Amino acid sequence: MEAVIFTIIILVLIVAFSCIRIVPQASEYVIELLGKYRCTWSAGLHFKIPILERVARKITLKEQVLDSPPQPVITKDNVTMQIDTVVYYRIFDAKLYTYGVVNPVNALANLTATTLRNLVGELELDGTLTSRDTINGKMTAILDEATDQWGIKVGRVELKNIIPPKEIQMAMEKQMKAERDRRETLLQAEGHKAAAITRAEGEKQAAILEAEGVRDATVARAEGEAKAVLLARQAEAEGIRLLREAGADAAVLELKKYEALVRLSDGRASKIIIPTDTVSAVTRNVIFSESSGLGDTTDPDTSENKVAPRPDPCCD
Repeated sequence: MEAVIFTIIILVLIVAFSCIRIVPQASEYVIELLGKYRCTWSAGLHFKIPILERVARKITLKEQVLDSPPQPVITKDNVTMQIDTVVYYRIFDAKLYTYGVVNPVNALANLTATTLRNLVGELELDGTLTSRDTINGKMTAILDEATDQWGIKVGRVELKNIIPPKEIQMAMEKQMKAERDRRETLLQAEGHKAAAITRAEGEKQAAILEAEGVRDATVARAEGEAKAVLLARQAEAEGIRLLREAGADAAVLELKKYEALVRLSDGRASKIIIPTDTVSAVTRNVIFSESSGLGDTTDPDTSENKVAPRPDPCCD
């Protein structure tokens, strides 16, 4: 009898320990009572009613990644390319995830493929290659809204690879090479243009500087000559002023004028034009008349060396 009781106690303990469940962090258990949803266990220690309750599904709440294989997609301009996607999702409702759809991951993969075909079918090849961000955003919004009833939250969708046909790849490479050649030619032309402009600007600046140098030299030379003439006139005026202060008469002043005229010629002129009043004044001066003979007033008829006029043969 005691052995039977001991055995029953052992069995009860075994059953009790088997009904104890510890749910780890970031996980949830869906519990059913007689085949019907009863509750959802979160992280922690829980006790299950033996035989009547069971753990229907163990679900992780961590973010998961669905990596879809490459799929053939046809663009608007009838180009078939291979595109594979990566979907980042997490489960936010264990009950909906368990009872919303059969095989939720497979359903999400198929929904991703159909949505991708619909979006790419509205774009041409170039638009598909350059609109990754647009396609990613639209797919994320569509999948997130469609999977709410499955208890799935889609965080983001990324196009992993876009593989066009080999013929398209070769054509794209040729186009890229032609574009690079065009850019190279354009850059070389712009470089030559810039060099020519710089050279012309340099020549222009050099010509301007040379002209300014010639102008400055001419101005300086003219200013020097003007200053020299001014100093000479000032010296002459100062000499005349001193003569006047010394009491020189008009004849001496006229003689000084004549000497100034002679100096102006400097031996370079063949003729010197003297004003009439100057000649008259000098002629009237006695000292100048005796030294130069210009003031001799002797009657030509009384000269001893007078030559008799020759008879006119036509009148004899």
